[in-house]
Amino acid sequence: MTQPFLQALASDDPGCYLTIVLLLERAMPRTTPPTTTVSTKGQVILPKSIRQSKDWGAGTRLLVEDTSEGVFLRRVPAFAPSRPETVFAMLRWTAEPKSIEDMDAAVLQEARRRDRN
Repeated sequence: MTQPFLQALASDDPGCYLTIVLLLERAMPRTTPPTTTVSTKGQVILPKSIRQSKDWGAGTRLLVEDTSEGVFLRRVPAFAPSRPETVFAMLRWTAEPKSIEDMDAAVLQEARRRDRN
């Protein structure tokens, strides 16, 4: 920081407060939030920085919710919400149960297969 700035901080003069605020305002420019425009078809282009930060590529499906604060966008979930009792027994296993050793061996075999490719 500059010497006059440090002197203003140490000063007992009440007018120095305004000087400090003005210096800080100039040193820290405000960024304006990105804006967009609604097209005649009702389309809105989301700024690239927002699309990248949310990982919303072309074709991403978004839920649109009208709230008291404005419009809220969020990604459509990949799967419909479910409860355990609705999905238990969907995939029945009729063979003999596998042991822990059998499962460990199958995982190791698959890891080796993937490592070769």
